[in-house]
Amino acid sequence: MAENEHTPVRINALYDTISQIIEKARNTVYRAANFAMVQAYWNIGRAIVEEEQNGKERADYGTELITQLAKKLTKKHGKNFSERNLWYIKQFYQKWTILNAVRSELSWTHYRLLLRVENDNARQFYMQEAIDCNWSTRSLERQINNLYYERILMSKDSEVVKSEAIEKTNQQEPQDIIKDPYVLEFLGLKDNIDFRESELEQAIINKLHDFLLELGKGFAFVGRQYRLTTETGKHFYADLVFYNYLLKCFLIIDLKTTELTHQDIGQMDMYVRYFEDKIRQENDNPTIGLILCTKKDNTVVKYSLLNDSKQIFASKYMTYMPTEQELKKEIERERRQIEQEKNLNSM
Repeated sequence: MAENEHTPVRINALYDTISQIIEKARNTVYRAANFAMVQAYWNIGRAIVEEEQNGKERADYGTELITQLAKKLTKKHGKNFSERNLWYIKQFYQKWTILNAVRSELSWTHYRLLLRVENDNARQFYMQEAIDCNWSTRSLERQINNLYYERILMSKDSEVVKSEAIEKTNQQEPQDIIKDPYVLEFLGLKDNIDFRESELEQAIINKLHDFLLELGKGFAFVGRQYRLTTETGKHFYADLVFYNYLLKCFLIIDLKTTELTHQDIGQMDMYVRYFEDKIRQENDNPTIGLILCTKKDNTVVKYSLLNDSKQIFASKYMTYMPTEQELKKEIERERRQIEQEKNLNSM
């Protein structure tokens, strides 16, 4: 009897032991996958630099080499090998020419942020702090932007600056590595959109996707949770992206389930500028942004374009685009339908 009374305690102890084994193994796998990618990038950078040194004696040889490589590599191995990222990979090797100096504790996104730091001493300082304090990439970016290194040098009381920095930093969790789009792309895995979508958002996006395609006015689906990566390596995700082959332009859609803010509008403007600079082809018309706010009892629909595109939008785009009022009615109808379905399923 006494032995049975202790059985739950023993099971819990065994459960804790096994959980620790699993977590340790997972963390080892996450870090190994990440460091294998970083090492591969170092070797790719070295191969590019060595080829440039042995190549044609023309100033534009390096540029042409990376452009051609990017076309071939992205076709076979994915977006991680875009022209921009190959330049980062090349710079990575040039800053860390000794492989042993590359640390396994840091992700590729850490290194991309460190490449922005021109001062060698500052870069080494941020690198060591990120390792010692287990900084997340967001924390590293914040400290670089806040000139943490320069403030330490100038401050009469460096401990105050350090304690201030500690309060504002987030630690990197090993499981976050596997969510990094660079790692997923490198491993040939699909990005898990469930990390970023609520149940209601996902349901509305599904229905909105079908609604636009059923309009029959030239919409072709491009992508969902479309990844946009800024110069700093920060990732953003547009909920839906379409291309209208009648208008010859992209339509970016972002859905909000909370009250619309100026930050949301600014973010959409950034998305539109990104497409204008990086995606739009020479014969395409200006990109359109569409923000949908589905807050209950207060649906808001807002088209967003750059200033010099608004006249084109008014005169031509609305022939093919649903009006803001039509979209508002559709979103409200979809929300009611989803909530009704949810209520029926819970009965």
